[in-house]
Amino acid sequence: MISSKRKSWLGFAVVAAVTLGLTLGGHPGQAGQVSGYEVLAPITHDNLTIFPVVARGAVHETSKFITLDEGVRSGEVVVTEAGGARSLVRRRHTPWEEHPIRPMPGGGAQVNQLVLVNNSDRPLILLAGEIVTGGKQDRVVGKDRIVPPESDPIALDVFCVEPGRWVEQTAAFKSFHSQMAQPSVRRRAMAEQNQQAVWDAVGKSKQGMLAAMPPPSPAGEPSASVRALESTSSYARVMAAPEVQAHVDAVAAPLERSYQNLIRELRARDAVGVVVAVNGEMVWADLFANPSLLEKYWPKLIRSYAAEAMTTRVQNMKLRQPDTQAAREFLEKLQGRRENIESEPGVYRNTEISGDGFTVFELTALLPSTGFEIHLAKMAE
Repeated sequence: MISSKRKSWLGFAVVAAVTLGLTLGGHPGQAGQVSGYEVLAPITHDNLTIFPVVARGAVHETSKFITLDEGVRSGEVVVTEAGGARSLVRRRHTPWEEHPIRPMPGGGAQVNQLVLVNNSDRPLILLAGEIVTGGKQDRVVGKDRIVPPESDPIALDVFCVEPGRWVEQTAAFKSFHSQMAQPSVRRRAMAEQNQQAVWDAVGKSKQGMLAAMPPPSPAGEPSASVRALESTSSYARVMAAPEVQAHVDAVAAPLERSYQNLIRELRARDAVGVVVAVNGEMVWADLFANPSLLEKYWPKLIRSYAAEAMTTRVQNMKLRQPDTQAAREFLEKLQGRRENIESEPGVYRNTEISGDGFTVFELTALLPSTGFEIHLAKMAE
């Protein structure tokens, strides 16, 4: 059952908000000048707490962008193994010859690289943690980035989330639209960039989900559904199993309904993100350029947070309830000791900031008429 905090959130007053003034990285006009935010009173379900965040400054228009789910569903975005890239090369005509604009990614299939082509006339947003299924094994996107419209094939950095399979199921990948990778898996991919660490996180998540399944029969035998889950190495297949989805939805659905109601109420107030606490500890924050972009990702995000809460539950321990002040302090600490920037000139900049006990990633659009932050993710170490 949703805690009594839900009522205070749904009928929130201005006094429930805490004002933030944030500057990311300390470089005005560069990676990341972030305007003010308000952190609202939380809702809680069991060991998962969500703090809505609304923007105090101007939000940015993102209707000209396309998401991975939208692109794959329409067929305008194609993801394939590296060895299948040749047929995807976009060719241009000149009066003299037909030639590829860019070199085509070569070689055969590789664990940590896929090939993507964006045939849409809109730039594509890719977020670390998005899962694609098919090919020789399921993968998770390793970095936030933007792909220009009508692109030639690009090399896409990914991590395997299905150890043990290397047999092609489909030539083109599908987007796992129901859920992003949970924060513990996203962190291994984004911050650690380590395949073994990703596999370890996937294995731990699977065991946590199995532990949440119904107990064995009176005869001591696990159910057929549990045996099926035990036999698969696919993170996506585990999360898509009806029994697992039912457990995740038991946590996510009430929070999603409440948040969707609040988003509608607060659309004029510019709800742009959340701070997430699990087991009483702040673990993650996702902030977007505007409410519309948040709403597109929200169904996938809330299920990823719910999965994290389920697979990291602390048994037989009284959890302290995190408060709005703690969420505010989590967001305030954005300046770090080290900054790494990856950029494609004129397209995007991805800035990684490492601090004491946290890492921040900020994706900035550099396309014409943009120059603003698309997504900010902060994770506790």
